[in-house]
Amino acid sequence: WSVMRGNISEIKWLTVTAITFTLTAISISAYALKRKWNHLNSKIEELEASLKSCSEKCASERQGRIRAQQALREEVTKSQPKSENLNLTCYPMMPIGIVHSCYSTRNGTPRQPLLVPLARACLVFNTTRVPPASLEGLEEYSHCWILYVFHLNTDLDKLWKHPSKSGFKAKVRVPRLKGGRKGVFATRSPHRPCPIGLTVAKTLVPGLIAYGGYSPSPQVEAVQGNMVLLSGVDLVDGTPVLDLKPYLPYCDSIREATVPNWLTDDNLLSVASISFSEDFTSALENCWIVAEKKSLYASPGEFQNLIKQVLSWDIRSLSQRNRPHDALLKNENDELLGNASDVDDHENAINSSEIIYHLILEGLDVSYRIDHVGNVIVDNVSPAVQDNKHSSLIT
Repeated sequence: WSVMRGNISEIKWLTVTAITFTLTAISISAYALKRKWNHLNSKIEELEASLKSCSEKCASERQGRIRAQQALREEVTKSQPKSENLNLTCYPMMPIGIVHSCYSTRNGTPRQPLLVPLARACLVFNTTRVPPASLEGLEEYSHCWILYVFHLNTDLDKLWKHPSKSGFKAKVRVPRLKGGRKGVFATRSPHRPCPIGLTVAKTLVPGLIAYGGYSPSPQVEAVQGNMVLLSGVDLVDGTPVLDLKPYLPYCDSIREATVPNWLTDDNLLSVASISFSEDFTSALENCWIVAEKKSLYASPGEFQNLIKQVLSWDIRSLSQRNRPHDALLKNENDELLGNASDVDDHENAINSSEIIYHLILEGLDVSYRIDHVGNVIVDNVSPAVQDNKHSSLIT
């Protein structure tokens, strides 16, 4: 019995010792965890304080930068010349890209976008100002807005003159009104106080073309590096571009929009018919040997379709359209009145309807004639003379 009691006492002692040891270990672990927790809390507080300090510093720097920019803008504004009644401020803007278009000259370039669906162009961005990453996502849109400069205006020197001496005309001649005048802001005339143009173009679908030659690959995208391929353009080759924005149908298309009656006649400037001479096809094939290397078109046939679309509208100026018509009408009136000089004048009128006009597309000179009832005959095509690229387009 005494031995049993001794064993029980020993077990109790061992149990108490084990419990004491366990509690001691738990206490030590709890103490260590508490210290670690306190250290982590302290570190978190330090990081939060550092983050708050950085945020305040960034906010302070941003406010300082904004104030500096405002001060700079104010000083720049003060340094600009002011007219008598207006505070005129200059905002320097540089082109972000250049258009390489099928239209080599202003002559033949449509007056509005999308009138010639086959009219193609490649907008090449200046990578020092526009990183290629800026174009990511643009290929998801079918159309885009383009802001550009009318760089071929013959009166750009007026921009550097005092407003009172610039001589800008408040009214311009409107082709659809046969020379009738409208206020410049009621038209889309390129001759404006600020010669900035706005147009819309279609971004080409994958697989159509690759700039510098046709590519049959279905992997070709509308956006390629620093280039955007466009169609339906009304931009002349070399046009400087200021900005590009995606076209948004839900806010850019206004169904209830109205226009003046003189804009509703779609056939006013359309021609009666277009035909090609027997020698035209062979002449185009000869030119295509060199032209296709830099062409935006797949074949001579596609380029010929472009010519047909461009000439489906009477691209001549008002004076060019009226000159042969006026001569012919004059002779018809003279015949009715029995004018003795009608024979000679009639011969001159017939000759005037045989005037050869020139359209330059992608560096190729397309010569054509148009009679007094609007029938177009395309005679020939040849490489354009570089020196005469912007010379008179009538022979």
